[in-house]
Amino acid sequence: MPETSERVAVIGAGLAGCEAARILAACGIGVDLYEMKPGRRSPAHRSDDFAELVCSNSLRADSVTNAVGLLKEELRRLGSLVMESADLAKVPAGGALAVDREEFSGYITGRIKNDPLINVISEEVTSIPSDRITVIATGPLTDGALYDDIMRLTGNADLHFFDAAAPIVAADSIDMSKAFRQSRYGKGGDDYINCPMNEEEYKAFYNALITAQTAEFHGVDKINVFEGCMPIEVMAQRGEDTMRFGPLKPVGLTDPATGKEPYACLQLRQDDRASTMYNLVGFQTRLKFGEQKRVFGMIPGLENAEFLRYGVMHRNTYIDSPRLLNSDYSMRDHPDIFFAGQITGVEGYIESAASGFLAGLNIALRIKGESEAAGMLDSKTVIGSMAHYVSDPAITRFVPMNANFGIVEPMPGRFKGKRAKQEKYAAVAERSLSRVDEFSAIMRSVIKN
Repeated sequence: MPETSERVAVIGAGLAGCEAARILAACGIGVDLYEMKPGRRSPAHRSDDFAELVCSNSLRADSVTNAVGLLKEELRRLGSLVMESADLAKVPAGGALAVDREEFSGYITGRIKNDPLINVISEEVTSIPSDRITVIATGPLTDGALYDDIMRLTGNADLHFFDAAAPIVAADSIDMSKAFRQSRYGKGGDDYINCPMNEEEYKAFYNALITAQTAEFHGVDKINVFEGCMPIEVMAQRGEDTMRFGPLKPVGLTDPATGKEPYACLQLRQDDRASTMYNLVGFQTRLKFGEQKRVFGMIPGLENAEFLRYGVMHRNTYIDSPRLLNSDYSMRDHPDIFFAGQITGVEGYIESAASGFLAGLNIALRIKGESEAAGMLDSKTVIGSMAHYVSDPAITRFVPMNANFGIVEPMPGRFKGKRAKQEKYAAVAERSLSRVDEFSAIMRSVIKN
């Protein structure tokens, strides 16, 4: 792996920044990775490790017939550090991939710090470097002087939405005489703890929730809340039964105490490998801490729950990428400046990591004179379709987007019958992974040279 003389600056050691730094180093390119922790943390961060998961510990579906599941497999085959760590830190979660968040971040931190081509600089960056290729992967919580410099560079295209995290409770404080272990439809074993509610209990909880006090957050009611992380109390305001078709849906579950499907049911997902912590699935919230304990304590099994972390809400900032970026994540007007991660408008852990991986890879290919090779990761793949979506100038009302098959180039032909959708997605996955495998062979050659 010959080392080049050029060094790239990567600002931010989150999922995107770590992926960018790692693939650049794998291609023999030196990296200066800037991270403001441990000197300073954002309001949402608790750990000094890199690639910290600030919200859920779930990386979502793991099947290739689901878009984010296919994206995971694409990244595995491309040599993603995030996927390497996720597979090692995996905890039971049915058909999803969830991780022990400390083990996950710790592994990535160790790999980055021990890479001889990555120089970690623990300091806060206040302005964008102008003397070399730079990846800005500072995440959606970017603030301060660097935020001001980014706004100057992008023409003050200040876009944002509000995101929230769910509470975590101690496993030994859950009343298992009322809760039960089971996965929906029996998939994945008894991976979840379920707290069932009858109709009376659900309605009492609903009424308490919609009247509970929320934490003050200036402007939150005037600004977009991301649908994928909607606070549970906001969801409840949409109607009495809305939660029963969302995070409290009982379908696929049987309460062993009654032998029937509950009226409503909260699922708790394992948050660490030791099974000492469980998070409330889908219960992102901005309720005041005391209200969280009171209202969520009305759910059977959580009456005496010990809250290890209360739910919080924070503002996420992203740039107007379709106006600013090329499909390689570089700026149209400043080609040596790349953006990666949620600040580009990709939404989700894996999507963020994928954008960082692709930004770093595109820089490596440019430096090595192999830019044309990157064209193989096009909109026939999930990783390429996300890059094309965030850089499409035809998009006039840009909003954050998770990986989905709607932005992937459609398969030709028609699929019929009851399994048409699954067969179509399986065909998309086969086409995508074939393309990724072909590109991987070329990438290995680039890394060697």
